[in-house]
Order: sequence, then structure tokens, then C-alpha cells
Amino acid sequence: MNMNKRNSLAVFLPVMMCFFTMGFVDLVGIASNYVQNDLGLSDAKANIMPSLVFFWFLIFSVPTGMLMNKIGRKKTVLLSIIVTAVSLLMPIFGNSYMLMLASFSLLGIGNALMQTSLNPLISNIVNPDRLASTLTFGQFVKAIASFLAPYIAMWGAVQAIPSFGLGWRVLFPIYMVIAVAAVFALSATKIEEEKAEKASGFIDCIRLLGRPFILLCFLGIMCHVGIDVGTNTTAPKLLMERLGYGLDQAAMATSLYFIFRTIGCFSGSFILRWMKPKVFFGISALMIVASMAGLFVANTPAFLYVCIALVGFGNSNVFSIIFSQALLNEPDKQNEVSGLMIMGLFGGTIFPLAMGFAADMMGQSGSVAVMAIGAIYLMVYTFMIKTAK
Repeated sequence: MNMNKRNSLAVFLPVMMCFFTMGFVDLVGIASNYVQNDLGLSDAKANIMPSLVFFWFLIFSVPTGMLMNKIGRKKTVLLSIIVTAVSLLMPIFGNSYMLMLASFSLLGIGNALMQTSLNPLISNIVNPDRLASTLTFGQFVKAIASFLAPYIAMWGAVQAIPSFGLGWRVLFPIYMVIAVAAVFALSATKIEEEKAEKASGFIDCIRLLGRPFILLCFLGIMCHVGIDVGTNTTAPKLLMERLGYGLDQAAMATSLYFIFRTIGCFSGSFILRWMKPKVFFGISALMIVASMAGLFVANTPAFLYVCIALVGFGNSNVFSIIFSQALLNEPDKQNEVSGLMIMGLFGGTIFPLAMGFAADMMGQSGSVAVMAIGAIYLMVYTFMIKTAK
């Protein structure tokens, strides 16, 4: 990069603001709980709302990679934030089931567009050797928005702030204002992008999975997200099954996971500046494997908490390293590769389904066994990482 420090910061801050906006998608968890309570929905109907998010990743990720070739990464990010802002506007007018489904669908579509375009946009503002660490810092910024959402919703629910009659839904206009600000900030930021030589078709994008390393990266992303969603789902159940905790007491396991995942993202953004990605990824994969082994046998609070914290820290930098490796492996096809990698987030749907069947047969140890398969794969993937990067 030839930018001076001041110009670099002027570009970096608006892009990080977009990463914060990316984290808005995680509000669907707390919001679906409030909608279920407000409307008296069954668990099955309520669970449709968060499941929509992963569905749109499957549908829109690859087409977004193609769209970037036509209009550029920055414009695609701007489009994604506009779609996100519209989704956040809708709940202001009510919280009917169909309205919330439409809002969450747009939120998922906007996030699919954003994840596909914002991550490769980073490669236009940092040197290749800083790509993994910068992506990790972006994930840290994203996690801040994810953390804040439940607290803002609860704050509004108890009328601790003027909510204009919205109650917990005050979360939506607050985040919408930030999204609009992100649109203006990024619009005013000049980012030079390389022109795509030609627009790729859908088949051209999918054909990249025929390249062995890209396929390995795709499967790695699926395993990472599967372990991420799986841990959030299974950790409280493990505490309830083995320690006899109630749901309210066991829910702290999810908070513990997110705390160490955020710590991992923040520290990883600095560690990756001096440690080779292959070494750091290997350490992270070992942490996840060790945590899965521990979760099979742990039956005391301290042991379970250590294992949950370990998988949170270990899984925190997996996405950014795999994603950066895939982009650097195909420098002329970064838009298409980005679409494929984000499509791999659909693993967040596949893993929980398999874990549910396994848990019915073996208890929560069955769920851990499914995640352990993903952990072992990540350990094997370590040996495929390019040592030169």
C-alpha cells in the first residue's frame, strides 16, 4: 500500500464501520425470542426466523460474487447495507409474524451480500501479508454489534430508554441509523479496485470447487460455522444434562463462548501480524480438538467451562485464515471465491440437523461427536495451508 497513515485510517474506519453493520444479523437470535413471547408462537414457528438467515447464504452468495464483477465490491457493499437498513425499518411498523419473517429474510439477504463483498474489499486496502489479521479484526468489530444487540433490546423492553412505544423493537431504528451512517461513510471513501477481466457465470463460479484447495477451504468454512452454531446450541444443553442446571443458569455457557470468541478475534488480529497463519491455525485447531475431547467426558462446572472457553478461542480465527487463504490462492478470481466461501456458511444449517439426530440417539455426547468430525477436519486442513502466506 502506498497510502500514508492518515489516508489509510480514513479508508480503514469506514470499512470497519461496515463490519459493525455486518454484526446486525445476530440480532435475529434475541429478536426471535421476543417475537415468540409477544405472539405466543410455538418453538417450531419461532425457529423459522433465524433459520432464514442461513438459507439466504446458500441462495445469494455465488450470485453476489458475479454481481461484484459487474458493479465492483464497494458498490455491492453499499447495496448490502441499504438492503439491511430496509430490513431494520420494517419492524418499526409492527411485529406481526409475516412482517418479521419478511424483515429477517431481507436481513439475511443483506448479510449474504455483505459477507460476500466486504471481506474481499479488504484485499483492496491492505497488503496480502496483513489480510488475515485485518479480516480477524473485522470479525472482532462485528462481534461488538452482536454483543450489544441483546442488551439494547432488553434496555428498550424495560423502558430504560425512550422507546417511542416500540419497547424491545427500539433496537431496529438504532441499528438502522448506524447502517445509514455506514452508507454515507463508505460512499465518501475512495477505494481503488482492480477491474474484473470478464464477468463469470454461475457455472464458472461453481466450477472453482473442482480446484482441490478451494474445495478444502469451502469444507473448512462449513466445519467452522457448524462448530460455531453447534457450540451455541449444545453448550447449555450439556450443562443441563450433566449438571442438572435450569435453562436460565445454563444459558451463561453461550455467553462464555462468545466472550472467548471475541477475545480470540481481538488477540488474533495482532498475533497474525507476526505469527504465520499455518502455525496459528494449527494451534487453534488443536484447541478445538482438545475441547471436543474434553466435552465428551467433562462432568464438573469448571471442566465444562474450560472446554467451552477453549473452543470459543480456538474457533475465533478459523474463518479469517481460511478465507484469506482462499482469496490469496486465486488472486484473479477473488469475487467468485468469496461467493463460494460465504456459501459455505450454510454449514450452520447442516451441522445442527445432524447433531439433533445424534443427540436423540446418544444424548449430547452425540452432538459433540458430530462437531468433533469438523474439528478433526480442521486439524487435517492445517497441513494444506500455504506456508508462504
